[in-house]
Amino acid sequence: MRQLLRYRWTPWAVLALAAIFPFIAGTIGASYLVRVGGVIGLFMLLGLGLNFTLGYAGLFDLGFIAFYAIGAYTTAIAMRAGVPAPLALVLAVLVTLFVRALLGLTILRLRGDYLAVVTMGFGEIARLSINNLDALTNGPKGLQLAPWRPLSFLSADPNIQYYLMILFAVGLGAIASSRLEDSRVGRAWIAIREDEIAARLSGIPVRQYKLLAFTLSAAYAGLAGGLFAQWEQFVTPESFVFWESILVVSIVVLGGMGSIPGVLVGALVLVGFPPLMQWKLSADWINYRYLFFGLILVLVTLFRPQGILPSSRREAELTS
Repeated sequence: MRQLLRYRWTPWAVLALAAIFPFIAGTIGASYLVRVGGVIGLFMLLGLGLNFTLGYAGLFDLGFIAFYAIGAYTTAIAMRAGVPAPLALVLAVLVTLFVRALLGLTILRLRGDYLAVVTMGFGEIARLSINNLDALTNGPKGLQLAPWRPLSFLSADPNIQYYLMILFAVGLGAIASSRLEDSRVGRAWIAIREDEIAARLSGIPVRQYKLLAFTLSAAYAGLAGGLFAQWEQFVTPESFVFWESILVVSIVVLGGMGSIPGVLVGALVLVGFPPLMQWKLSADWINYRYLFFGLILVLVTLFRPQGILPSSRREAELTS
């Protein structure tokens, strides 16, 4: 796998195959997997976002799903107020970035377990606030959106339309992550992750770079939340529970922290495997998804602690 990833054409070939898949899925009786693919794509976006904090800067965040919720509800509220759908997506990203920056300014003095606990608390505060702000969010009853079908000229199936939109967003997100990782900013993040004190003594403004990583990660969550809301045409607080944050963290850890291909593979395994079992075997198999989820994580922790496709630097850190 690692040898294959060295070829420049590999990402483009994978992207082309993924773009073609929904149009051939119906002919092989796999239309159900188009929707599954869209869900996997949303978690790929979330994983790419969390990879900025957990993978690059080494900030342990257990409340990332809150910003997915903020993006979804911003989109829903804006569209219900008459804002055009594309502008609602942009607004979702901007609002999510703003809230994330405010949170980062107040909590990034914390480290390790303390940061994890505070972000976990924020995630629950966000969900409970959404659940109780009836005048704005309609509380536990949720918000209904009018349909938006921007790619109807390609297919009448909304699942195919949003699959392609999400795929495009994942491609752009991966390219942006790759460019940042190879930049001076990315090298500063990695230096902070490896040794924060040494990075500070080397002249790196640690607080500013940590805030930048923390804030930029929200753009992915806000975009994923906006696409989710427009696709489902309905948002409710129950879609953004703490378990979803744990799933995103697991995707990054399983795939390989700091590795873009690793995050994408991690989302494919953890989000795609249970529905694939249900489709191919039996609906009853979905009841065992947590068993297989836990088994996969235990096996990877024991035999591949650096992740399925780790970055070369991260792998060297763990094997040296």
